[in-house]
Order: sequence, then C-alpha cells, then structure tokens
Amino acid sequence: MDGHGAAQGAAGTQEPGIVLTRVRRYNLLVAVMFGGRRRALNTALASASGAGPGDLVLDIGCGPGHFAGLLAQTVGPHGQVVGVDPSAPMIVYANRHAGRRANCRFELAPAQSLDLPDAAFDVVTSTFAMHHIPSEARTAALAQMYRVLRPGGRLLIADAYPSGSVAPRVAHALTWLSRLVRRRSSEDDSQHAADPFADVDVRHHAGALREIGFTEPRFTDVKPWTRYLVTTKPA
Repeated sequence: MDGHGAAQGAAGTQEPGIVLTRVRRYNLLVAVMFGGRRRALNTALASASGAGPGDLVLDIGCGPGHFAGLLAQTVGPHGQVVGVDPSAPMIVYANRHAGRRANCRFELAPAQSLDLPDAAFDVVTSTFAMHHIPSEARTAALAQMYRVLRPGGRLLIADAYPSGSVAPRVAHALTWLSRLVRRRSSEDDSQHAADPFADVDVRHHAGALREIGFTEPRFTDVKPWTRYLVTTKPA
C-alpha cells in the first residue's frame, strides 16, 4: 500500500477511541501492574525496536512520554523522537517532562490520522495503545505507520498479554470477578470466557500488517504482562 492510499484510508476514521486523560491515575496503574519493572520492560522494548544513534523515531500513543523519553536517550543528540497521542493532558505532561530533551517533542494526534510526512521515520513504535483505538480504525492506524516509515524501517507494537504461569491465572480471575460485578449477559460471558485478553493480543494484527505490505511479523512474550511484535517495511 502506498502513502496516498494509506492517507485516504485514514481520512474517514477520525474517532480517536479511548482517550486517557488522568495522567497520575495512569502512572499509578502502570506502577501497580508492572511492579516496578516498567523501566526494564521499556529498555527491552527499545532494544527490540532496533532504534539506534541518529535514528528518527515516532512513538504512537505515547501517553505521558516515558517510553519516548527512553527512546530519545537511545537515539542520542543526532536522533529525534516524536511522540503523538490523542489526549491533550498526556501531551501537556509529556512536553513538561520528557519533552525537556532537545531531541524529543510531542504532538496531539490520533494514530489513524497522522499529519506527518511519508517515509520520514526509521522506527515506529506503539506500546499499550492499539487496544484503545476503535477496532474498525486499527487497520487505518497500521496503514499510517506504514506510510510514515522509510523503506527498510522497523515497526514495534506491544500490548498487554499475560504470560508465564501466574499472570494468566490472575488475569482470568480478575476478568471473572469483573463479569460478576458488572452482571454481564450470558451471551457476553460466553464471548469473552475463552480468552479475556483476546482484543489486546498483538497477533491479531498479523493479517492486516501482511495486507498493508509489512514483512511477516515476529512475536515475543515478556513475562508477566507483555507481548510484542516486530516487522519491517520492505526496502
């Protein structure tokens, strides 16, 4: 898919999806979920992204900018990181903190409608953000990622997914409790009982990535709560 086609595909899909606006609550949730391991996870994801000194990197769904700030360290003073997010409070926070780095800036934008030039970035990342995009707009978001990547550029997408022995049991128990409290219908229960994390599994993006033109994605689990994929735009 060429850049013009990708831009057209995103034009009719402006709804940003779930927009997180409470930065402190988000930071607390992340701290609880990852138990102090988020910095180590971000370091592993930055390495997996392939970003290196001098690279231009786009972080989509950047939230408060923690991962983008780490990427800015990775690419160094001759590189540049741009973070985008549809939440104005997140962008304000990111600019006040990670945005203090000369090689890191943040802009308000939904993933499926990016006002950025074609083939401008060496690396595109999106961590724990794809499930916030409306399901009908995710292919448009992936097409935008393809459009802004240079040929040979690398894409990393990470999202929550329980792995190992303990996390899946905890996740299923929490999901069961949530269903009990919310008193969902039996139809809704049966739909989600098999895999309550199905909607955030990055493996679901494989078909769309192939159709858009990316190489075959590779998937990796990082215990206890993360699964990521890496793919490239053919040179």
